[in-house]
Amino acid sequence: MRRGFGSDNHSGVSPEILEAIHNANIDHALAYGDDEYCQRAEQLFRECFGNDAKVYFVFNGTGANVLNIDAMCRSHEAVVCAETAHINVDECGAPQRVVGCRLLTVDTPDGKLTPELVEPRLHGFGFEHHSQPKAISITQSTELGTLYTIDEIKALASLAHSHNMYLHVDGARLANAAVALGCTFRQMTTDCGVDCLSFGGTKNGMLMGESVVLLNPKLDVEIKYRRKQMTQLCSKMRFVAAQYEAYLTAGLWRRNAEHSNRMAQLLYEALKEVPQAKVLYPVQVNSVFVQLPRKVWQALQQDYFFYDWNEARDEVRWMCSFDTTEQDIADFIKALKSRLAQFGY
Repeated sequence: MRRGFGSDNHSGVSPEILEAIHNANIDHALAYGDDEYCQRAEQLFRECFGNDAKVYFVFNGTGANVLNIDAMCRSHEAVVCAETAHINVDECGAPQRVVGCRLLTVDTPDGKLTPELVEPRLHGFGFEHHSQPKAISITQSTELGTLYTIDEIKALASLAHSHNMYLHVDGARLANAAVALGCTFRQMTTDCGVDCLSFGGTKNGMLMGESVVLLNPKLDVEIKYRRKQMTQLCSKMRFVAAQYEAYLTAGLWRRNAEHSNRMAQLLYEALKEVPQAKVLYPVQVNSVFVQLPRKVWQALQQDYFFYDWNEARDEVRWMCSFDTTEQDIADFIKALKSRLAQFGY
């Protein structure tokens, strides 16, 4: 497959991650997390998120999101999220099927919730005929590539806690957000009052595996049993933990995220020379959302794979990865201009 801009899931694996997996493969180790790799990784998570942080490794991001939701909610309760949230759009109803709870979606202009947008959903408390709002879930960075500031996260946490609710962060691209904001993981999660987090690395150079990070000790109740029931307990867990150990040491997560963010900025700058390509949202991390004439983007898809994000609006998404090169961007812009010329633009 040609290296392109379809998804940061399409990229390969950082050499440091492959080396960590190889090293974990040399000898035997206890299964199901009772190994030295998991112990070392868990300590790194505490250093990143605080001494109260408890990590549970899982296979994938959907598993992490659903396990977090299961920690926060019961089947008669509800999660408030953006209409564009991954848990609403791209998880095939997994939270509803597995946890049984309801998702209360909110239309947003930029993928971001605000207290003002959330508050109309916070009603019916104690009324047995309504699903009870119990959690707010945000994505950092959002599915539209936008960022919550630290103050915005604090405001949502304060709103949630004032209603005896929890705040969850889907952090599939948390590294990209931390680099863009110039902050630590802790500063935009634990210190903001976030209760639990889905912390991913697959989109930033890891091979597979994600993690549930419980920041509020009240949520750490029988999660190990729930993880097992959800088929998210990995027997050879050291191969997930070893990846996180490499990811969180020597600045690998930061280097990879800095690079993919910078490539997105380079792509954005190049698009300024293409008036037919309208950038729709601020380019803050490693994604660029563009509106193009339909015949152009459909023809360009013959050259490169990428997603038509909102076909009704002729909106497409281009993602940069840790291994995207400046030459990749130059070649892509050349192909785009060629397709525009083909149609007389």
